[in-house]
Amino acid sequence: MPDQSLPETRTPAPETAPDPAASDGGLSRRSLLSTAGATGLVLGAAGGAVGYTARPAEATPLTSLGSARALFHVKHQPGITQGLQARGHLIAFDLAAGAGRKEAAALLRRWSTTAARLMAGEAAAHDDTDVARDAGPSSLTVTFGFGHSFFARTGLHKQRPVALDPLPDFSSDQLDKKRSDGDLWVQIGADDALVAFHALRALQKDAGAAARVRWQMNGFNRSPGATAHPMTARNLMGQLDGTRNPKPTESDFDQRIFVPSSGQPSWMANGSYAVVRRIRMLLDDWEKLSLAAQENVIGRRKANGAALSGGTETTSMDLEKTDAQGDLAVPINAHARITRPDQNGGAAMLRRPFSFHDGIDQDGVPDAGLLFVCWQADPLRAFVPVQRKLDRGDALSKYIRHESSGLFAVPGGAGEGEYVGQRLLEG
Repeated sequence: MPDQSLPETRTPAPETAPDPAASDGGLSRRSLLSTAGATGLVLGAAGGAVGYTARPAEATPLTSLGSARALFHVKHQPGITQGLQARGHLIAFDLAAGAGRKEAAALLRRWSTTAARLMAGEAAAHDDTDVARDAGPSSLTVTFGFGHSFFARTGLHKQRPVALDPLPDFSSDQLDKKRSDGDLWVQIGADDALVAFHALRALQKDAGAAARVRWQMNGFNRSPGATAHPMTARNLMGQLDGTRNPKPTESDFDQRIFVPSSGQPSWMANGSYAVVRRIRMLLDDWEKLSLAAQENVIGRRKANGAALSGGTETTSMDLEKTDAQGDLAVPINAHARITRPDQNGGAAMLRRPFSFHDGIDQDGVPDAGLLFVCWQADPLRAFVPVQRKLDRGDALSKYIRHESSGLFAVPGGAGEGEYVGQRLLEG
């Protein structure tokens, strides 16, 4: 779990829009609680739920959460630079036997239409379930990507990016192949669980006979407004999870996260690559450690995320500082030391994870951990070298287990009248 998240400074929320008025003179998904009113709309647009952050949005009254809306037709697909969302679903599909490029194009068109409607707070075009009837958009985002196998299934071998080559094997992997990879990948996020589920169900129904579910995972984060002030999210180990996420204010942010408009293949212009890993946390073993031992594993203070070399969460880590005994203040195998971009040739990933808890087994052990999702312009230059280094001596590896994995090419956003992936499928 590379240690990269955002500092305290927030940036304005881009690409947002107020929720349109409800139609037909009655209540709809877009109808908000009367107490929110116009003020709620302002808070929803500026509260940060759709900002370039990797932590929950600005604290706002709960009655205003439903008003926040992310746009579908944008340069980069939604769900990449937005803040962490309270509820998420990750789902992979395989094209059905006999389905090819034509069926895939029709499916992506249906999915894009449904996603645009739901993100605007509207009902699905057909057979809406009414699960989210009373809610606003709730910062819903829907993101689509293509796996390595998709290109063989659709006869588009020559359009498959080199950056989508399969990830190498890592010694710490204990992967379940049935819960890894897939032809198509969908990420859903929202600040309301029913809104997120509604989108999941609608997209599954849209798949029809063209594709079948390969695997599906559910995640969560702290709800916006649950803390007194914006702060980096905590994971299920209680740690502030990642203090060095790249920031859009950095001059090379787009270069590190997105494929340039002149990049190859051309259909990936303004897109990104998502690495998805289900990382089980061995919480019983972790929680037996003393506070000091946990902090030495991570290299940061549990209370505030500050490096063990001193300062605050955003203070640069002093890798050479020693304690009174002459030992390094930040242990040589500390997770935060190993994952520093300046220790990995500048490799950087934009983390946007969810926590998960899928019950307790018969031995009383929780099946819980992190749905790790990271974004980069080239995983062979970002995720792969960092994970190889972690594989060789990360103190945290004793307390986690990588159980599934996937790599997906996520094209740029669809323009008005387009669907996601149209330039690939119709190019």
